[in-house]
Order: sequence, then C-alpha cells, then structure tokens
Amino acid sequence: MPANKTVRRSLSLPIEIAKQVQSIAKRRRLSDNRVLIDLIEDGIAAAKKREQEFFRLAEQFRSAQDPDEIKRLGDQMGRFVFGE
Repeated sequence: MPANKTVRRSLSLPIEIAKQVQSIAKRRRLSDNRVLIDLIEDGIAAAKKREQEFFRLAEQFRSAQDPDEIKRLGDQMGRFVFGE
C-alpha cells in the first residue's frame, strides 16, 4: 500500500490511555489522531528492534561453545521470553 493512502479504523481506548493521549496531544500541539499514529509507529519500531535483538541473541546462543556463556545467553533469552 503506498504511503500516502490511509485506512480508516475505529478503536476504543481505556479511559486512562485516552487521557494520556489527549495530554500528549495538547502538550505537543497535535491532534489525538497524530499522537496515536506516532505512538503506533514507535511501538512497531520497538517491536521490530526487540525481535531483531532476540534473533541476534538466539544466534549467539546456538553458536556458543563455552558452558558459562551458554548459561548466560540462555538466561538472557529466558528474560526475553518470560520477562525479568
């Protein structure tokens, strides 16, 4: 889909999230819609970066030979999957 095309979506936000979006919009002098787009874009970029980091870590884990390094990398992967 070309970048200049848009798709209309409807969503419901929890009241606290809606208040935060409105506050950001007011502070930045932007529309709520623009703030939501920025937040979604940032979230997508963060998710992609996290995924890349996980695959980099998994590759290191697969190629590791040292038992201490394997344990350390395994622990890091566990934190990725299950949180800290």
